[in-house]
Amino acid sequence: MNIGQASEKSGVTAKMIRYYEGVGLLASAARRANGYRDYGDADVAVLQFVRRTRDLGFSLEEVSALLALWSDKKRPSREVKKLAEAHVADLEHRIREMRSIIKTLRGLAQNCHGDERSDCPILDDLAKPRKLGPARRKRA
Repeated sequence: MNIGQASEKSGVTAKMIRYYEGVGLLASAARRANGYRDYGDADVAVLQFVRRTRDLGFSLEEVSALLALWSDKKRPSREVKKLAEAHVADLEHRIREMRSIIKTLRGLAQNCHGDERSDCPILDDLAKPRKLGPARRKRA
């Protein structure tokens, strides 16, 4: 099947299929005589797997590890569980961070008059220098 058909069957856009090939998540497709990519059912299964893992928020590195485990029929399930639990812990941490951000922004918005006055506690707070912890320095 061509890339459009593989895209339709897998739910992954043609652009992302090319990207996944480029980063090595999907083996490069065989080429037809006309140069078009040719995908099989196994490729579609991989694409569906990748899409599901990405929908669950796994990083490309984690997806790669999960793909390797999926294809290794002798793998210990503890390795898969370990990856899933680490991902859950990361998601829970990010949720806590987002809740903290919401609380801060909600408080700032409540203190803003939101009228024709130029003074704005939101902008004043954003302009304050903050001491950055190790995790925050990486983003800045």
